[in-house]
Amino acid sequence: MLSRWKNWRRRRVLLRHAIAEPLWQQTMAELPALRGLNRDERARLRELATLFLHQKDFYGANELEVSDTMALCIAAQACLLILNLDLDLYRDWSTIILYPDTFVAPREETDEAGVVHSSRHELTGESWEAGPVIVSWADAAPGAAPHGPGTNVIIHEFAHKLDMQTGSANGLPRLHRDMDVQAWSSAFSTAFEQLIERVEQGRETRIDPYAAQDPAEFFAVTSEYFFETPRVLREDYPEVYSQFCRYYRQDPAARTPGDTD
Repeated sequence: MLSRWKNWRRRRVLLRHAIAEPLWQQTMAELPALRGLNRDERARLRELATLFLHQKDFYGANELEVSDTMALCIAAQACLLILNLDLDLYRDWSTIILYPDTFVAPREETDEAGVVHSSRHELTGESWEAGPVIVSWADAAPGAAPHGPGTNVIIHEFAHKLDMQTGSANGLPRLHRDMDVQAWSSAFSTAFEQLIERVEQGRETRIDPYAAQDPAEFFAVTSEYFFETPRVLREDYPEVYSQFCRYYRQDPAARTPGDTD
């Protein structure tokens, strides 16, 4: 009975809140990560984005007015991550906040002596456990790529949300039953250590060095590359790419023409 009601409500939302065709086509054209999707994938993404927009509340900070175009840009990319998964992965929170540009967030850290140090960090995005997703629109708008080719602040923050399915983000999201935790951990820990070594040695890396900060950031950053420049990730960290194919149940490199290396 509950399943029938849920399906009825889903159909009702899709009918009453359909995304206008010109707006949808504009969004598909502006976002490179969506261009390789086939007809069925585009249709599924459109349904997910419609439901996502209905479920989430968008707020503009510092007098920013959130337009339908901006909201759909966020929704479409957030739903790309769960294209072959389930929208319920985003069910435990409801708010998305857009700042016009980078924003400052306070931080507190306790050192080994127990002394608390306060600081302020300028951010392009942030995800709170069971709380909002916050992004800078200047860094999230189509074509922004704030940290170079392959980077995407929206994909980054929503990857954190998926990572938080098991609690605080730690680079190990809730895996599917047919996935092996040891294989995941081996692939990611090896790649993470390799990246740290390259960064510490001052060697060039095609992956944003920010990924070397901790396992959670490595997961989020490599998720960006998985969808934006998948061939780069597949070439540099093939085992990570393989695990992502199993986790996201997608193979972007197989469908993405003209990927930028």
